[in-house]
Amino acid sequence: MTRTRHPRGAATPLVALVLVLAAAMPLAGCGGPATTHHKPGTTHEEASGSSGTLLPARDESGHRLREVPAATAPTVRVEARPDTEGGWNVHLAVERFRFTPDSTGGAALPGRGHARLLADGRETARLYGAWGYVPPGVRTLTVRLHADDHTVWAVDGAPVQATVRLAGAPATSAPPTPRPSATATATATATAAPPSPQPSETGRTVTLTITGKTVEPPPSRIELKKGERLTLRVTGDRADTVHVHGYDREVPLSPGVPATLTLTADRTGLFEVETHESGLLLTQLVVR
Repeated sequence: MTRTRHPRGAATPLVALVLVLAAAMPLAGCGGPATTHHKPGTTHEEASGSSGTLLPARDESGHRLREVPAATAPTVRVEARPDTEGGWNVHLAVERFRFTPDSTGGAALPGRGHARLLADGRETARLYGAWGYVPPGVRTLTVRLHADDHTVWAVDGAPVQATVRLAGAPATSAPPTPRPSATATATATATAAPPSPQPSETGRTVTLTITGKTVEPPPSRIELKKGERLTLRVTGDRADTVHVHGYDREVPLSPGVPATLTLTADRTGLFEVETHESGLLLTQLVVR
């Protein structure tokens, strides 16, 4: 048998291959996919990623706000239905947003993250998908969208969120039909004009018209300063209820009869104005 001899000190082909692979491994790591998780010793808000602008403002739980343009910002709507064993089943309808539970704690990437539930203003849970559950006893539920680094997606300095009232009738269904005497009272309330303030103290008046599933002018955002007064005048072509989430203010609608709702914007944030039965978004209030 003929044996191949190698000069003293020379590496065998197998050893040489191992050495080549060992040298290449660090280089492969540089070209691999970038991780989104933060480095040891840093906070979530110091994670890599530069989506939006990190604001100094924080929400009630201490999370900083991450400002993004309204045109590209995520949106959320929430529906809640009573569960047969008590409490509420909650469904989130999001746009320009994707739930990414596998990268929670990582960088703030556009349109990704998770939702947090605030029950009566207190943060109680996270949602990593479109469905969740709220136990009995909660009256008002707010759903707020967070980035993977736990900052809050925000537009115009206000968190991206939606609020729904849970007490009483199902949040997505029409309110119970009142008795005739109650109907008369409700109609009178809807059509009665609010106290006429002096022009300099009136604040702003917004007129909305509902025809089928069309709202004129189309839904947009109304920016208000804290303490500013707003009057909504809404006319619809069917019976319904106009509700201002977060303020728990509502007024019934009668077909063709203008309804008036006046409030003082004494709470900051993003609040939706919608109809209960048809589920139409009428406008959004941004209070700063």
